Amino acid sequence: MALRGEFSSRIGFVLAAAGSAVGLGNIWGFPTKVAANGGAAFVLVYLILAFLLAYPVLMAELIIGRANRSNMITALGKISNRNPIGTATGVWAGITVSLILAFYSIVGGWMVAYFLEAIVSLGGAEQVSTWLTDFSTSRNIIFCGIFMALTALIVSGGVHDGIEKWSVRLMPTLIIIILSLIVYVSFQAGASEGWSVYLVPDFSKVTNPDLLLDAMGQAFFSMSLGVGTMLIYGSYIGKNENLPSLGASVAAVDIGVAVIAGMLIIPAMYVALNNGVDIFTAEGALIQGDQLIFTVLPAMFDSMGFAGGFVAIAFFALMVIAAITSSISMLEVPVAYLVETHNIKRNRAVWVVISIIFAASVVIALNFGALFGFVISLTTEYSQPLLGLILCIFAGWVWRRDAILKELKSGCEDIESSIFWKIWPWYVKFVCPVIIALMFVRSL
Repeated sequence: MALRGEFSSRIGFVLAAAGSAVGLGNIWGFPTKVAANGGAAFVLVYLILAFLLAYPVLMAELIIGRANRSNMITALGKISNRNPIGTATGVWAGITVSLILAFYSIVGGWMVAYFLEAIVSLGGAEQVSTWLTDFSTSRNIIFCGIFMALTALIVSGGVHDGIEKWSVRLMPTLIIIILSLIVYVSFQAGASEGWSVYLVPDFSKVTNPDLLLDAMGQAFFSMSLGVGTMLIYGSYIGKNENLPSLGASVAAVDIGVAVIAGMLIIPAMYVALNNGVDIFTAEGALIQGDQLIFTVLPAMFDSMGFAGGFVAIAFFALMVIAAITSSISMLEVPVAYLVETHNIKRNRAVWVVISIIFAASVVIALNFGALFGFVISLTTEYSQPLLGLILCIFAGWVWRRDAILKELKSGCEDIESSIFWKIWPWYVKFVCPVIIALMFVRSL
């Protein structure tokens, strides 16, 4: 079996794992959910639920990963005593994460195209600029390929020289860009209204069941749980590290980036409104998703004159970084399986896997109307929560409690007397499966 990599530092792991969690959903999904669900009241509920729901599942993945020092397929096979259900669940997770990466890379390619458009438009190359922003199958496939190649080059470097090396560069850059844009946008006309919408709580909405379910869904999915990304990253953690503390750090960084992304997006939308850009749907809700990123905000950048061009470059650089830090963790899941189980050299495994996933992306791009939304729904609304539920069952019911305690003690001798150990085992056994099951039933 090929030698396994390992994160060389605590900060390297935290930034890599947080980068996996911090994706495009944090930046374009979370802020508009906040604005539509009572502003700061939603943020408060989200913060609570992130630690009540997402953190316990995150810990299950990290503990299973580090204890078994292997990919998800092998790890679940081990803790289930080679039960075929464990192996089948790992295979299912590998297929799910590959399909997620297939559609995610198309979106990542859009970010690369808009980033390049922001640069070429400064030079007045209108024809090139139009091609980069016009929706077309050729553009989608070309830039999906470019985005995948960037992802593959990073993962080819392995854990230390690839994933960790780039995560400790990209994540601080992402945070610096967000903070810089927040400062700039906050001084534009209309921003104060956006700050008010984002920060002033409307506690009358806290009891709304839709708000609670939205917050639960955002908390669970924002940490990229259920598909093995955190499990495989957990397998690269040193045995001397305190896992509950590390997991809390990852959750805190992920939540923090989501919250500060809201401080950028919502004020920016109201700056756009002040500049004559429509930011509401026909039903009166704030525009979100791809229409927000590719229509509302570019229109705002255009309305800001020459400075808007540089703001656009910074913003889409931010979006490319957010997409890359998530895609490298997704690619690592099937790559680790090929390297460890089939003893294939990492570089070859990376390009074999990325070629297969790119082929899936091409099929999606060629049948965009029929497949794009379908694959997103299939993976993120159905497959991911079911996998999260099964991981809770493995951690709470299948894996022996003494084996879990032994693993945690390797990084924290007195873990048995901690609040974490008094709560987590029964919480992940009883509470998390019920909550995830309720979320899944409601999504049907």
